Amino acid sequence: MAKLYFYYAAMNAGKSTTLLQSSHNYEERGMRTMVLTPKLDDRFGEGKVASRIGLEKNAETFEGDEDLYVWIAHEHNREKLSCVLVDESQFLTPIQVLQLTLVVDKLKIPTLCYGLRSDFRGEPFPGSVYLLAWADELIEIKTICKSGKKATMNARLDEEGNRVTEGEQIAIGLNYEAQSRDVFELDKVTPLNYQIPES
Repeated sequence: MAKLYFYYAAMNAGKSTTLLQSSHNYEERGMRTMVLTPKLDDRFGEGKVASRIGLEKNAETFEGDEDLYVWIAHEHNREKLSCVLVDESQFLTPIQVLQLTLVVDKLKIPTLCYGLRSDFRGEPFPGSVYLLAWADELIEIKTICKSGKKATMNARLDEEGNRVTEGEQIAIGLNYEAQSRDVFELDKVTPLNYQIPES
């Protein structure tokens, strides 16, 4: 039975490695997969999903205005698809997440999305909000903070390794560090304004 999966994690947890392994598992059994990655993420070259351990695969690139349901349905009609895998799925638009739910529900194709929940200020990405709300299965890929605790947040760093707390939500190619929430100091970087009252 087809499902929509959201595999989420902080930076450097192995999301792309897990995606590449899943695609390989299908292909090894003679099944066709479609791997999608956002066009704006060209860190490893356009149309590539690459892991930090050296694995990579060519992928189809999408932009925010593309209808993923129509595209995937066309590909499925041309030659049966056994699975759709989406890298950096936090960059999906809410409409594209809806389209992927229809890929699962109408076309009966399992769809595996891999991405971040939140940005460098702890704010959720729009695509991730809807994946968290609508996915049939939520799977956390765990990684650790330098403190030894589980990392759930993504701190943005400049070229010298200093923390950056201002800027656009999407900034490809900068350095990030996975941190636990207490090391991240969420209350100091979130746009939500709250301070613990003095007693």
